[in-house]
Amino acid sequence: MKNFLLLRLWRTGLFFCVLLLWQPVSQAQWIQTNGPYGGMVTTLAVSGTNIFAGIDGGGAFLSTNNGTSWTAVNTGLTNKSVYAFAFSGTNIFAGTYGGSVFRSTNNGTSWTAVNSGLTNSYVLSLAVSGTNIFAGTDGGGVFLSTNNGTSWTAVNTGLTNFSVWSLAVNGTNIFAGTLGHGVFLSTNNGTSWTAVNTGLTDAYVWALAVSGTSLFAGTYGGGVFLSTNNGTSWTDVNSGLTNTSLRALAVSGTNIFAGTYGGVFLSTNNGTSWTAVNSGLTNTRVWALAVSGTNLFAGTDGGVFLSTNNGTSWTAVNTGLTYTSVRSLAVIGTNLFAGTEGGGAFRSTNNGTSWTAVNTGLTNTYVWSLAVSGTNIFAGTEGGVFLSTNNGTNWTAVNTGLMNFYVHALAVSGTNLFAGTWGGVFLSTNNGTSWTAVNSGLTNSYVLSLAVSGTNIFAGTDGGGVFLSTNNGTNWTAVNTGLTYTRVLSLAVSGTNIFAGTLGGGVFLSTNNGTSWAAVNTGLTNTVVLALAVSGTNLFAGTGGDGVFLSTNNGTSWTAVNTGLTNTSVWVFAVSGTNLFAGTESGGVWGRPLSEITTSVERLSTDLPTDFSLEQNYPNPFNPTTRIKFAIPENSKVTLEVFNALGEKVRQLFNTYLDAGFYEMEFHAEGLASGVYYYMLKANNYVMAKKMLLLK
Repeated sequence: MKNFLLLRLWRTGLFFCVLLLWQPVSQAQWIQTNGPYGGMVTTLAVSGTNIFAGIDGGGAFLSTNNGTSWTAVNTGLTNKSVYAFAFSGTNIFAGTYGGSVFRSTNNGTSWTAVNSGLTNSYVLSLAVSGTNIFAGTDGGGVFLSTNNGTSWTAVNTGLTNFSVWSLAVNGTNIFAGTLGHGVFLSTNNGTSWTAVNTGLTDAYVWALAVSGTSLFAGTYGGGVFLSTNNGTSWTDVNSGLTNTSLRALAVSGTNIFAGTYGGVFLSTNNGTSWTAVNSGLTNTRVWALAVSGTNLFAGTDGGVFLSTNNGTSWTAVNTGLTYTSVRSLAVIGTNLFAGTEGGGAFRSTNNGTSWTAVNTGLTNTYVWSLAVSGTNIFAGTEGGVFLSTNNGTNWTAVNTGLMNFYVHALAVSGTNLFAGTWGGVFLSTNNGTSWTAVNSGLTNSYVLSLAVSGTNIFAGTDGGGVFLSTNNGTNWTAVNTGLTYTRVLSLAVSGTNIFAGTLGGGVFLSTNNGTSWAAVNTGLTNTVVLALAVSGTNLFAGTGGDGVFLSTNNGTSWTAVNTGLTNTSVWVFAVSGTNLFAGTESGGVWGRPLSEITTSVERLSTDLPTDFSLEQNYPNPFNPTTRIKFAIPENSKVTLEVFNALGEKVRQLFNTYLDAGFYEMEFHAEGLASGVYYYMLKANNYVMAKKMLLLK
């Protein structure tokens, strides 16, 4: 499991490392925008006319029309990192990373966990042999079920490596590809295994495929190997295979397809030679391949692609496939841009109601950062910096002098553009035409975040804390006193306050340009702070699992503001007009009106009450605002929520820690229909609700 976790963290670019349309009106919760589309497609499978796609973090999707459109089929699927599918009769099995195996008996309409005896929940591969179901896990080896997943038994005798990435069946032979120990063969349904690796010079076997009497193994760095004697001996078959990191293999008649980190390759002669078949495949990191009749599907980091001519040309087929990892957001006028992990850049001109891919000239589609300077938009990618002067219609690489192309952060200061890379900070004074390294004093060169405060430039690093430059990067000084966590994932500036979001330490505040820092985490239940944003006096923190938090007092206390936000790993924020947008891990972009989530609570006096109380709102009836007073006699975690007449929660006004005292807050009911509502106060063991009437 450790090896696979390291790979997933590496892919994020850090060494530690019901779908609703967004409408630009006030809502009672976060609403997912309609995209961007694509996502990291880790597995594909075909059953009759049904195509299933598994998304890392997005669950299962079904297409019944050859990928023309997709529908999420996740009811009951409590873990949405789907890495494998298998079919047995009318049963569909989904293997997840962390949630074990789920079974559907109705084409994915609903799923049930089937994990009894499955002691390792990281399922990377599935295979069916007659009535036997095999599950390959990351660290637990192979498990066998003979009763459609009702119970599982470990079958690992002779298996010397328990990270099983791939499984294949050929008659009565079961093959297991492992992470580091090559291929194992079982001829007795897993009762015992034998290593079959003679000639297999790369032991990291990610993919297995059977074609007649030929067995193919796709490896992490050694390309493709062929065995014609059930693994007794292997021969590398890589002529023409210009990328040897394989994740997928598929067989269609006499055609063998290999999915690599450099696109798809085709062999028509049992692997003797390979030809790249990538025309139209705009994302070439291929994780999955599947064949349906004459159709070939490729699952990539940027969604699904279809070829109807054996890979000669490809077309993206992603409508409805909206779970995408969004790493960056930026706003130019009424245009909202999203940079994704593997899908490139997307643009929305209607607050996320629809998105369009804008990738012409963007030769690297891992967009980690975006920055705006006038009418110029810059994209920082795993392949350097790209510039668009026409709202993303075209991009041009601007990398002269940029000696490290892993660009995780961009910042603009006047006419200066800074790029934070895995090789330090670079400065361009001419819109990226040329770059100069500005790293003197920067003792940690893994720059994850940048922020500008007047003439001060701050750089957050991976393990070295925060560095300050007062002369446009000519020199840097470490400013870490009090900063007890030095992996700085995000930075934000609010007036004279500098905020740092860290990996594991939450948020730190400096009021003196980094000379000293103090942790400001009261109410922040998740201390992995991936994103920070400022809007007026409001500070937002995006966390790695607990969603969005709001502070209205410079971090002194935080309140979760997550109603409706079902994807709670928030990587980036953008403020566009009156709306706040959040880019998530495998969940696309979400939006919410600022007015709804920035409601503040005011302490009325320093007097201390003797009892808990909740007063009647005033005025009542009201339209559209009213005020609510309450009292708490002791320091408490306080929640105030609004419910409709059916008992459905429509607003969470706040959920935070408050000192003992008398309080008042204003409730804004924009977006709610006229009618009776109830507001409920919870503080320690005290619960009280009152009725109010909204008349419009």
